Amino acid sequence: MNNKVHNQIVSFIWSIADDVLRDVFVRGKYRDIILPFTVLRRLDVLLVGTKEKVIEASLFMDNQNIDDKSALQNITGYPFWNTSKFTLDNLLNDAYNINSNLGAYLDGYSPNIQEIISKFKLRNQLQTMREAEITFALIDKFTSKEINLSTKEAKNSKGNILPPLTNHGMGYVFEELIRKFNEENNEEAGEHFTPREIIRLMTHLLFTPVKDSIKKGAYLIYDPACGSGGMLTEAEQYALELTERKANFLLYGQEVNPETYAICTSDMLIKGENANNIKYGSTLSKDGFSHLHFDFMLSNPPYGKTWKLDEDSIVIDRGKKDNEIIKDPRFQIGLPTISDGQLLFLMNMISKIKFDTKLGSRIASVHNGSALFTGEAGSGESEIRKYIIESDLLECIIALPLNIFYNTGIPTYVWIISNKKTDNRKGKVQLINAINLYEKLRKNLGKKNCEMTKEHIKEITNLYLNFVETDISKIYPNEFFGYNRIIVERPLRLSSKFTSKAIQNIRYDKNLINEMQWIYSQFGDEVYKKVNKFKSEIENYLNKNEIKLKPNDKTRLLKQENWDMHLKLMQKAMLLANFISDKQHNDYNHLTNLVREIVKSKKLQIEPTEQKYILERISWKNENAERVIKKIDGNGAIIYETDSDLRDIEKVPLDQDINHFFIREVLQHVPDAWIDENRTLKGYEISFTRYFHNYEEPRSLKTIIKDIIKIERETEGILHKIIKE
Repeated sequence: MNNKVHNQIVSFIWSIADDVLRDVFVRGKYRDIILPFTVLRRLDVLLVGTKEKVIEASLFMDNQNIDDKSALQNITGYPFWNTSKFTLDNLLNDAYNINSNLGAYLDGYSPNIQEIISKFKLRNQLQTMREAEITFALIDKFTSKEINLSTKEAKNSKGNILPPLTNHGMGYVFEELIRKFNEENNEEAGEHFTPREIIRLMTHLLFTPVKDSIKKGAYLIYDPACGSGGMLTEAEQYALELTERKANFLLYGQEVNPETYAICTSDMLIKGENANNIKYGSTLSKDGFSHLHFDFMLSNPPYGKTWKLDEDSIVIDRGKKDNEIIKDPRFQIGLPTISDGQLLFLMNMISKIKFDTKLGSRIASVHNGSALFTGEAGSGESEIRKYIIESDLLECIIALPLNIFYNTGIPTYVWIISNKKTDNRKGKVQLINAINLYEKLRKNLGKKNCEMTKEHIKEITNLYLNFVETDISKIYPNEFFGYNRIIVERPLRLSSKFTSKAIQNIRYDKNLINEMQWIYSQFGDEVYKKVNKFKSEIENYLNKNEIKLKPNDKTRLLKQENWDMHLKLMQKAMLLANFISDKQHNDYNHLTNLVREIVKSKKLQIEPTEQKYILERISWKNENAERVIKKIDGNGAIIYETDSDLRDIEKVPLDQDINHFFIREVLQHVPDAWIDENRTLKGYEISFTRYFHNYEEPRSLKTIIKDIIKIERETEGILHKIIKE
């Protein structure tokens, strides 16, 4: 089917909404009528030729008390049928009873079509159609001679030949209608359909490298987020052409959206595929093919979308240290942030790789940039990348042109995964920067303003097959993308001084110092009798000044024990100050020992924890003070307290020695720093921008001055003119 015919059909069907549904349904609901009736019309025209024979056979089965009517598919030639006496065309013969007859028509469909009708929730709309009296007009439009949804030629009202609509062409119609409805309803960026040229690129990269290894037999193709089935259909068609139909390809998919699931299922039924291989539900929480492994997998999973609804099926106590339990074995490697589940779809496909065949499995998956670099070492995203790369599964990543998708302009990438790399690819990853390989569209389709031509797809495929470096093709060893994340610590340095102000501040909780200061200034020592009697005044103050406290902090603010405890600590600090000079102490360690000795010798009732708290409250950070000792280990090595404000993180490439890097990049600048070796983690990230950056030498100062002088001359007199006016 050519694009002209395709666009004519889509435009006609699209116009039905405005012609018939306006003022009856809100625009966001148009799709709830148009899409199911498009499916019904397609099914209807396929069954019309065998209608009489089906009715006759159905009556015979009824007379013989045969409930299972699956044998009717032998008459229709399709795995579905309709036993009612109606077609969409002859429903128009009885306008008065058209609504009840439409119900009978729908009831006549086989069980698999009943499920499709149910997923569309079409029967929910029939009452509205009946009340608005639009049923006749709607069916009249869909049965118009001006469009042909059948697989045979037809004539329009002028006698012109309308070409047949192939199953492949019908898929285009479905997807274009859904795209237009998504655009109309401002669907999320991640909810979009993959342009056909991107699917073709994926199928070329998926099948072409192994075309000679595909023998006779059956191969399984899988899409875990199959939408309306476009990727599966395109993959099968290309594979059959490439292999000259010497092998069979069985299609499997899963879809969570009931509407697109219904379209995909109907499309599979029409094509004679096994519609039972399309499962409904979330792939992440309810794997429809837990028992299967696949030869080829391709997908454009949703990205930037939460997997919160799937969380309980995947993990217990997500993110809670030492308590998190990942229940689903597909995702044991690690979990991405709850706001973006795209890498879970990739790990789902990797869990279905075949290891016991010569061909193994090949995967092509579309992702946005966050899958390449989001997440520090140790995070779920990084652990997933680490597993894929260290398992030597990643063959290639292709950066696609911007604005090549319908509903998003964000950068997108195709990942190629294989567990049977050729010898020259083992231990290596190829990156292809195809962002400039496109042709501008004459008219934008949503946000899509460009497309890849056959020549572009061929160029990328050849770059992949040749596996050589060019300006837009880079090849790196696996470890190139890895790094060690080291934590660089520096010692805490404190100065201390027993000043009157510092001691007085111990009266207040350090996390509530401003609030407690105000309360004490208002009510004085009365707060030590019963602070709760001032609760209403305190709450009014907080509300008036828009002070929002955490529940625990608010409880402590009004808790008598908290006030009494800090008063006693202040009094003990005052007692200590009598035995210690009020000079500044720049050696916190010495001061700590001094306090301990005074408490012991003077027999002061100050516990070690209280001593520590008092010293903390009269101390401040000072880079010129002595380092604070945490402890001395059994070997006599001194371990210092760390200053979290001075903590730094460094990424050391895997091909560099950590100690050499530390000496070269850190110690020469901060000689008192050290590495917290217990927290060193290995991570992986991929940065196309860095690898394909083309350095442009900045303009010379002479050129810049010349341009400034030129601008000054061009604007000469303008300021004077403005002031004068």
